[in-house]
Amino acid sequence: MDKLSVTAAAVLMASPAFAQVAPPVTPVAEDVTVVPGEVEAPPPGADDLDEPVSDNPYYDDRSTAAAVIESLYNAISRSEYLRAWSYFTHDDDNDLQADFEAFASGYENTESVQLVVGPEVTEGSAGTIYYTIPAAIEATMTDGTTASFAGCYTLRLAEPAVQAMPPFRPMAITEGKLSAVEGQLEDILPGSCEAQ
Repeated sequence: MDKLSVTAAAVLMASPAFAQVAPPVTPVAEDVTVVPGEVEAPPPGADDLDEPVSDNPYYDDRSTAAAVIESLYNAISRSEYLRAWSYFTHDDDNDLQADFEAFASGYENTESVQLVVGPEVTEGSAGTIYYTIPAAIEATMTDGTTASFAGCYTLRLAEPAVQAMPPFRPMAITEGKLSAVEGQLEDILPGSCEAQ
């Protein structure tokens, strides 16, 4: 699985149900965004719904690199592993079912996560836009221990106006290089990803 680097996959993938990662995002410093661990109150009339309102409402946004990363962790926190997996690019030559199963099984021991992202950097090339974005994560495991990771994600978007043949390919994560680190999220967040 080449979606996350081995450094992140070994620990991060050994920990799934990232909980309480839902928008709205809250700025904590210039060009830094935190996805809070608390959820807003349910909307008025929520008691009238047939199904209970989730403590972690569904969030799926591919409009920015930060939104994709936030959506990824929202899906994981809701145990929607196929949706989480869908935020990554996949080589059609690989065994997609086996790749997905390995991805999903890696999230058995995570109880919750906090996420901080920094400013995204974009670069265009031949009708494709590449994004890099720094991220820091603090995962709480089901046994109560915590682990922190920091690094960068790389995402790609083939410009929608250039895409003329199905299926449409939305913005997706091509790589995540996260390493285990210690410290507060804002302190471990990389300043940029340009050197990555």
